[in-house]
Amino acid sequence: MGFLDVVLGKRKLAGPAPDRLFAISTAYVKFETELGITSRGSAAIVFQPLSSADFQSIVTEMEQVVRGTSSDSGITVDTSDDSYGFRWLVLHGKDFDDLVVGINAVSGSLEVGGYGDRVLCAVFAFEDQQRRPLYWIYNYKRGSFYPFVPAGAQQRDNERELVLKAQVGAELPVEQELERWFPLWGIPI
Repeated sequence: MGFLDVVLGKRKLAGPAPDRLFAISTAYVKFETELGITSRGSAAIVFQPLSSADFQSIVTEMEQVVRGTSSDSGITVDTSDDSYGFRWLVLHGKDFDDLVVGINAVSGSLEVGGYGDRVLCAVFAFEDQQRRPLYWIYNYKRGSFYPFVPAGAQQRDNERELVLKAQVGAELPVEQELERWFPLWGIPI
């Protein structure tokens, strides 16, 4: 089995390991202790919604599950749609690991339901010691993270992003192709 088998549809390429998302939990220890970066208490999963009853049922069920655990974890859930037609399922909470688990639960449910290809990314909100926002974005299709540091209206701090990449080291599977570090303007978290 080779390249031709993949092209002809006889074999599918393996996707990235789904547990790579949890690397952000390990990296967060380094963020806090060595880099002075703390969580802003929110994370989001971004997906392209469908109007099918099945898809809507999965999303509604996951919102209810995350909300149902809120008495234990303190997680709250909001949704918003952006101008590109993507839905943001936003989780707020004090415990960073609970945010990661909640994001994973939603993405896992969409994947099991056959809608994994509708998931764009997960976004985790942080701030540095000067309270400037920065984000780590997880690209589900690539199975890797990249930093995004806004520096004003439709501007980003590329230098700070590269410094973050270097500081993280082996803690996160960081996207190596810089042209795939897509900016997300108007992040609602």
